[in-house]
Amino acid sequence: MFFDKIVRPALYRLSYHDPELVHERTIGVLSRLGKAAPALSRVLRVDDPVTVLGLRFPNRVGLAAGMDKNGRALPAWAGLGFGFVEVGTVTRRPQPGNPKPRLFTLPETDAVINRMGFNNDGAEALAAKLARDGKPGVPLGISIGKSKLTPLEDAVEDYRFSLRALYPYADYFAINVSSPNTPGLRQLQDRAALAELLGELRSTSVALAGSGTPTPVLVKVAPDLTDDALAELLEVCLEHGVAGIIATNTTLSRDGIAAAESSLAGQAGGLSGRPLTTRAAEVVRFVHDHTGGSLPIIGVGGILGPDDAVRLVDAGASLVQLYTGFALHGPGLVRRVSRGLVARP
Repeated sequence: MFFDKIVRPALYRLSYHDPELVHERTIGVLSRLGKAAPALSRVLRVDDPVTVLGLRFPNRVGLAAGMDKNGRALPAWAGLGFGFVEVGTVTRRPQPGNPKPRLFTLPETDAVINRMGFNNDGAEALAAKLARDGKPGVPLGISIGKSKLTPLEDAVEDYRFSLRALYPYADYFAINVSSPNTPGLRQLQDRAALAELLGELRSTSVALAGSGTPTPVLVKVAPDLTDDALAELLEVCLEHGVAGIIATNTTLSRDGIAAAESSLAGQAGGLSGRPLTTRAAEVVRFVHDHTGGSLPIIGVGGILGPDDAVRLVDAGASLVQLYTGFALHGPGLVRRVSRGLVARP
């Protein structure tokens, strides 16, 4: 309540009610947390260790991709109690993303609309930063996507470039083929395109691993797929040795937007937050049931409180991620959700 009533309004007033400026200033502050992060983690982190994807996670609650695209504040996320961090989405080429304004908060709906467009400094810049500064003290996922200027027919090489550049640093890779904000990207969820992409990434990962175990590759899916399309996608994932599924990305649907904020429904981009709560759980359950529980699932979408995370885990998720809930309700949500999952029957 303190964050919702005092901190968030103050942040927005000081940032001229520009959500992207709030975001940038927040990342800037967290990037300076540095050496204080381990001490903070000892106070804030809820210990609930679990092994998934062959990795040991200190708890099940992670930070979703999009919050820290360029890995600027890695120590801070562990300090705030997250059990893992996913950076990106990063692309082969640096790119500015879509024109501003491109981020809109809907507080009455408990939601966000964004059309950021994979704004990031590029895979090589992230690799250089990780080589210089090191990784966080928790598992690190790296989300990779297609550069906007890369033709769809050249997408495979785009992903392979980022995979190679970042391979020494990732504990897992998330293959983002489901963002609605890069033209044509979701076509990579179709059977033939996805099979080609995953086949090449799998062989590249095996080659890079040498005699070691290949780094897990997960696929992030859209919530807007029909059951038939999702079933086909999952068959391709199983055929090509995908290690897990991240469910879900943002939605193009505008169902669930509060009447007071209906004027924002026409903004292009992906909707996240409370309107995704039910659909995310449905997709997680479908993935779990369709694969017989053989693919680990990271559940993300509409987690605004502990019950939402419990619902995703009950549906079949092994891990969960926060983004919109964290942005709208502050770092206290991490501890509340972690505690809720520990208390889950």
